[in-house]
Amino acid sequence: MPSANTETHAITVHLDKLLADRQMTLVELSERVGVSVVNLSILKNGRARAIRFSTLTKVCEVLGCQPGDLLSHCRPSSGPRLST
Repeated sequence: MPSANTETHAITVHLDKLLADRQMTLVELSERVGVSVVNLSILKNGRARAIRFSTLTKVCEVLGCQPGDLLSHCRPSSGPRLST
């Protein structure tokens, strides 16, 4: 079993694209959302282990997007698929 520090996930964060599309910097987003640049950078780089719904709400409000615009789930390319 992988340790908590080496655990991988299949969530992709699209914060960099959303910022570029809106011509906004991470610093500006940080000021408008009230979350540190460091924490937003961790989220942007896909290293966040969690995000509070209140933070997600503020980010979506400032960027004018839905959570699904910010986050997506990517299936691993190998391994068995579960049938639905």
